[in-house]
Amino acid sequence: MRPLAGIPQASHARRRRQLMRMAGEDAILVLPAAPERVRSRDTHYPYRQDSDFLYLTGFTEPGAVLVLVPGRSHGENLLFCRERDPVREAWDGPRVGPEGAVDALGMDDAYPIDDLDEILPGLLEGRTRVYYHFGRDTDFDLKLIGWLNRVREQMRMGAQPPHEFLELGHLLDEMRLFKAREELVVMRRAAAISMRAHAAAMRAVQPEMYEFELQAALEYTFRRHGAEPAYESIVGAGANACVLHYRDNRARIDAGDLVLIDAGAEYLGYAADITRTFPASGRFSREQRALHDLVCMAQRAALEQARPGLPFENIHEASVRTLAEGLLRLGLLKGSLRKVLAEESYRRFCPHKTGHWLGLDVHDVGEYRVDGQSRLIEPGMVMTIEPGLYVPPDAPGVDAKWRGIGIRIEDDVAITRDGHEVLTEGLPRSADEVEEFMAARP
Repeated sequence: MRPLAGIPQASHARRRRQLMRMAGEDAILVLPAAPERVRSRDTHYPYRQDSDFLYLTGFTEPGAVLVLVPGRSHGENLLFCRERDPVREAWDGPRVGPEGAVDALGMDDAYPIDDLDEILPGLLEGRTRVYYHFGRDTDFDLKLIGWLNRVREQMRMGAQPPHEFLELGHLLDEMRLFKAREELVVMRRAAAISMRAHAAAMRAVQPEMYEFELQAALEYTFRRHGAEPAYESIVGAGANACVLHYRDNRARIDAGDLVLIDAGAEYLGYAADITRTFPASGRFSREQRALHDLVCMAQRAALEQARPGLPFENIHEASVRTLAEGLLRLGLLKGSLRKVLAEESYRRFCPHKTGHWLGLDVHDVGEYRVDGQSRLIEPGMVMTIEPGLYVPPDAPGVDAKWRGIGIRIEDDVAITRDGHEVLTEGLPRSADEVEEFMAARP
């Protein structure tokens, strides 16, 4: 059987208890597993469990529903899942089944998924509030509304249906934003595998290769170490690096090209997210190095702001100020720094934010602003820091020597009590480090 998760069962149980305390004893929380998705006709996309479901259970099978009923005397943690079926298991692999789910997942009770229609209305009855992700799974939304209506139909007989419906994410997102020690262990492993993969691509690159060959080197390394791509790997050579979410990965790599790789491994559910930009020939041109050095400077300035007690937006502001100063110095922008920042004319070359939360999702859950203000950074948060500069090949009014250069440098950063830990430290980053690494290739 596939491992249930990289997090101990006790941690999932602790998360469920914390969530129920936050919801209150008159609430009920309903969370379905991710549905399977058809790729074409009878072929499905690889199954990936809903991140919230994984966070609370560690269960990786489809066709399941978690129901939490705080204070229920007959058990608070209930799982509905597929029954064991030797015929289907011969085709699709083993199942835990309701009989095995209690021990495997630490549930109070487990039932066949086919019994959900009969049992759930009774669990809803007498509860004041329902926490649920409305709008995420339309088919399940309709089922839940049907179960609620069945309880309402019994009001004349004394039934008490829930009268308040709340977004489950309001509770879960804040929980998931702060990573526990055991989560950081898994995230360090995801980062280590991702660094190996990037290094493999940097060793493999040669002019006249194709982008997909480097993608193969990356993803082979992921798979070899028990991981898989956390998202579609971006391998953009030359001007393709200026396309922020480039996906084609089919162009030839020419001798003078920079190659931008944005790729990360998912290990036991947790994602890494790294970007490096390096020269296919092993040596930066003068213009490439100038912009690469500037992006490195911006990342260093941003990292100085990655510590507890500072606003999250300070990271982006420090990066943008550094990039704007450099673009003015190099002549790609004109005017004063004050005007460039006020008018945001720098966005012509650096259009995206400098980072995002990281965890079970690559762009992980959690608010960036609280009560209209940038939230303060706290220990346990994990984020990316990823400044970038992109000069499109057809950029008007720009000297031709700068055109078609795209550079992003991205690392994964965990906030500690007194600063931060760069989870992806050790992978060549600066131009000197990159050239030295590539010069040492066999």
